[in-house]
Amino acid sequence: MNKTLSRRRFLRASSLAAASLSLRPVFAAAQEKASEPADSINPLIGASTSTKLGEGKTYPGPCTPFGMVQLGPDTWTGGDNAPGYSYDHTTIEGFSFTRMSGVGWYGDFGNLLIMPSTGAFQAAGGRLEHIDEGWRSPFRHETEKAECGFYSVWLDRYKIRAEMTASPHAGILRFTFPAAEQARIQMDLARRIGGTSTRQYVKVVDEHTVEGWMRCPESGGGWGNGDGHVNYTVYFRTVFSKPLQRFGVWSIDVKGFDPRKSDGLVADGFHSDEFYERVRNARIIAGCKEMEDDHIGFFTEFATADGEQVLVKSGISFVNLDGAKKNLERDLPGWDFQSARGHARREWNQALSSVAIEGGTPDQRTIFNTALYHAMLDPRGMSDVDGRYRAGDGSVRTAKDHVPRTIFSGWDVFRGAMPLMTILNPALVNDLICSLVELAELSGKGYLSRWEIVNAYSGCMDGDPATAVILDAYRKGIRRFDVERAYAACRQTAAGVGDRTNRPQNDFYLEHGYVPDQVSWTLDNAYFDWCVGQFAQLLGKRKDAAIFLERGQNYRKIYDPQVQCMHAKDSHGEWLPWQGKTTFGQGCTESNPLQQMWFVPQDVPGLMSLMGEEQFLALLEDFFAKTPDSFGWNPYYNHSNEPVHHIAYLFTYAGKPWLTQKWARRILNGAYRNAVNGIVGNDDVGQMSAWYVLGAMGFYPVCPGDGIYILGSPLFRRATISLDPGWYSGKSFTVDAADNSEENCYIQGAVLNGKPLERAWITHAEIVAGGRLELRMGPEPNTHWAEAREQRPGLRQA
Repeated sequence: MNKTLSRRRFLRASSLAAASLSLRPVFAAAQEKASEPADSINPLIGASTSTKLGEGKTYPGPCTPFGMVQLGPDTWTGGDNAPGYSYDHTTIEGFSFTRMSGVGWYGDFGNLLIMPSTGAFQAAGGRLEHIDEGWRSPFRHETEKAECGFYSVWLDRYKIRAEMTASPHAGILRFTFPAAEQARIQMDLARRIGGTSTRQYVKVVDEHTVEGWMRCPESGGGWGNGDGHVNYTVYFRTVFSKPLQRFGVWSIDVKGFDPRKSDGLVADGFHSDEFYERVRNARIIAGCKEMEDDHIGFFTEFATADGEQVLVKSGISFVNLDGAKKNLERDLPGWDFQSARGHARREWNQALSSVAIEGGTPDQRTIFNTALYHAMLDPRGMSDVDGRYRAGDGSVRTAKDHVPRTIFSGWDVFRGAMPLMTILNPALVNDLICSLVELAELSGKGYLSRWEIVNAYSGCMDGDPATAVILDAYRKGIRRFDVERAYAACRQTAAGVGDRTNRPQNDFYLEHGYVPDQVSWTLDNAYFDWCVGQFAQLLGKRKDAAIFLERGQNYRKIYDPQVQCMHAKDSHGEWLPWQGKTTFGQGCTESNPLQQMWFVPQDVPGLMSLMGEEQFLALLEDFFAKTPDSFGWNPYYNHSNEPVHHIAYLFTYAGKPWLTQKWARRILNGAYRNAVNGIVGNDDVGQMSAWYVLGAMGFYPVCPGDGIYILGSPLFRRATISLDPGWYSGKSFTVDAADNSEENCYIQGAVLNGKPLERAWITHAEIVAGGRLELRMGPEPNTHWAEAREQRPGLRQA
């Protein structure tokens, strides 16, 4: 098994066909009454870590667009349960303030877990199979309510209604208790998704307030079970609506305890018999006002009348306690829960209004708006309300010209999610570039991170995706970053050797033009070298442009005409033993040679020439013909994973745009649904969702960095994009698809701004100048439209 595959996530052997259960949340009534974008968001789409339910790994809790706080329910801390929640679980252990959406590799965050309860005190959450060991409570999905910016659930064990909403830097929870002499709210400070915080601090500030922090280094697991090299501290300021009268701290002795001993996973060690023996011996220190230790929590107890509501709100910061305090005071100054909920909803309505859709079915509109919602969770802002943030060298700085951002799932999002944001939110893309370039400098590494999380170079996945994001932005006119510093980071990433790059064996690659034993890395390097070459060319750096554009042709060095496929070579230049096109591995990251061979986005005409155009088309058609209708994990078009996301749009390069239209529409209809199992694989920080948004609007970028979008088959009668006047001259761009329907999926003809369009692609410049693209749809292919060779995409960059 490929090393990256084994460490990043379990094989996503998911299939929508295998998930024939009735898992569609109650949502139809809201769909019919939807009048604002937020009305048609279903946060439960993809909210499962189970392979039977699509393994989308999203979560149903509240947040704001690109907000630091991503609050929500947690059902399990162990295993590869990155979002903290999975629909197939039946119990809840609490509600934490941070998490990531759609990722594998065990996840991270899940900090500041808060749980209400009644009755006897428990010192831990309890295991799934032994809930009586802790405070964990059963719940039923029919009591859940997940909306844009709001989540609620009934905790059966305690008969408590839990409700929550979020702001960018804070969150507020409202608990409705039964009559109880011993009601309680607990804060588990050690809890962390994928691991544990290794040191915690808490202090009672006044009769309503506590503050503290949780230190989360890689030794405590987290991202990649510690292999992601994440090291952060979360600071918090928490205020209770009910006075602190009976309160205290509990402490579990973890000295000498090795959580990796059971199966190597840190988080799983905290479900072991050995740990729960320590839980039974926990110290409960009533009245404790300040404590620092290795595994602690804080609790407050009180009596409640039936129906009494107790609220708790927290601000968090990655800077210091003062930052958490200011964040809470600015974001949630009072106790008006409904006002906070309404504010979160307004923020989402504003963000989602960047695209307005008309037509389609209620389910399609819900899937679209929810996909847009999921694409707007990361990269999240990391600065406090006063602009301070923790920089890549560990210092505290104040942001001046950009919003510092984190969670760059580069290998995923460079393909579709970031190109989508260049249209909808160019400022965010500019922020991200500033953040990545600054990190390259302040970290002392000089090269760009390919999977960044809280300033960590996690080393997850392949390639130099930040380079593609930077080129794509620059070509599209997004240039409010230090261009020369950005170019220097891109160049070093591609040309550095040893510890001056994140590329493996780059010295060998620079000399021989391929990476030993690697298909994926060789193809990735060739594309990202092309990106550097294009960037250099745009900047007038002719010598560099010539060098890197030539390296962009290195994909040719691993094409094996004997097997008619990309084929890894060893360090002696010999082909590795061939196991067939569809066997996973063979130097292919989370893919096989057949899936990987199409990744030559920088030179599709060159790939066609190398293969022969007839062979190119025949293999491409066979590739889709053998794909299951679910588009789940399979050896052909495996929509569950990113390496194939552009392939349906390659037919257009061969003069067969109607086949792109056919397969784009089938993927839109087959790989997504309005249900928990509505995403056929990990949403991957919004990339799977962004693919849907772009495809449903009617276009997709095969080659980020060339400024071109290939036309597909739009789902809606009309999609109107509102353009940012601070960045673009146009006011809006509309795609009108006349006569569009389930059957009418083929473009019969096109008109752009009143003039006939005889090509099956448009440019970014045409979109952001504003205007209208009119498509006439029909039930049969128009094989004469856009078939001319001179109208094919890719010729100008071949």
